Amino acid sequence: MKYLQFTQYIYLIFAVFFVYDGFSKMNVSEEPYLLSFGIGAVCLFMFFFRRNFFNKAKNRSNNS
Repeated sequence: MKYLQFTQYIYLIFAVFFVYDGFSKMNVSEEPYLLSFGIGAVCLFMFFFRRNFFNKAKNRSNNS
């Protein structure tokens, strides 16, 4: 269960990468920059979802 603590930050790293990619594509006027922003938003959502799931699991194991 220790790996769940670190996998949530992988989503955060990918979110930063895709937002950066979206801004760089937007400055060059490439068309699918909205796709990069969308993937970045999904990665950010998954970061908070995984963090919430990890905290719930940690609280469950501490209460038992």
